[in-house]
This record gives sequence, structure tokens and C-alpha cells, in this order.
Amino acid sequence: MSAERKTSLWGYLIEFETVDQLIHAAEKVRDAGFDKWDAHTPFPVHGLDKAMGVKRTILPYLVFVGGFTGLIVAIVMQWWMNAYDYPYIISGKPFWSIPANFPIMFELTVLFSAFATFFGMLGFNQLPELYHPLFSAERFRRATSDRFFISIEAKDPKFHAEKTKSFADTLGGAPALAVEEEDE
Repeated sequence: MSAERKTSLWGYLIEFETVDQLIHAAEKVRDAGFDKWDAHTPFPVHGLDKAMGVKRTILPYLVFVGGFTGLIVAIVMQWWMNAYDYPYIISGKPFWSIPANFPIMFELTVLFSAFATFFGMLGFNQLPELYHPLFSAERFRRATSDRFFISIEAKDPKFHAEKTKSFADTLGGAPALAVEEEDE
């Protein structure tokens, strides 16, 4: 006895053969006011971010805060251990000084920056995502070799199935492919 799987429209996938077609189409989608859409390419395409209207990320600020936190943690930790908790006089040197503790300060700054980068990137990209509805589209497999794609999600507030399909068909690529996803 097999249960019938229910599917719903996830969005549309439009295929392009050249970078110029993709960039021109991305500008059209951006100007149409869509928010939940993406471009998929087999290699980095310069100018695509601008064509898509992608804003700068706050990840560099997060990395700076992570690094600064690592520096403060290193300073406080070493001061606590060497000057307060267990002061030990070695050859008349001070209990705590910056030059003697610089390597640990550097290492914790780099470590906390790396953690902020790694976990921030995972969070902002909503990863790990083990399955995506686009993986079921046969044509989408060429996105890693020689084709360029734009996907428009049905979650977009401006999305209307018929209007979006007719708009997608005017972008200059292959006819829009409806991508289905399984309902939970």
C-alpha cells in the first residue's frame, strides 16, 4: 500500500545558454520587484551581484566582532592566570605584560574570527540544506557544467503562478520549468 505524495509548486526555473543572457534576465527580474529568487551558475560571474541587486553582507562586521572578542578573551584570560590567580615572579619580570602574551592574543583573535566566519556563513546561507526542490529538475544538473539558471520561488510575495510563468518566458531563456516540492 503506497501513500500518494502530494506536491505543490515550489517555483519556476529558467535556463540560459550565455552569461549575457543571464545578467540581462537578472536585471529584469530585479526590476520586476521579485525578492525570493536566485541565479545559479557553474562558475563565478562578475557583475551578477549588481545585476541581481544583492546588498553587501554583514559577515565582515561579524568576523570583526568575533576577532575582537577573541582578543579580549585572550587578554583577560592571561591576566587572570598570570597576574591574579597564580602570580609567579620569574627573574624579576612583571606578572603580566603584553609582549609575553602576544602569541596567545593573536591565536585567539584568529580562532574566534574563524569561528565567526564559519558559523556566520552557515547561518546566513541557511546551511546545511541536504535537499532542495531544484535537485529534482533534470535540466538543473547542467548548472554545474555549462548552463545558467534563474529560479523564482513561489514564496515570493509578488509570485502569481500564471503571471510569473508568462514573465519568466519573456526573459530570453528556455521556457520556464515548473518545479514541484513535496508537501510535508
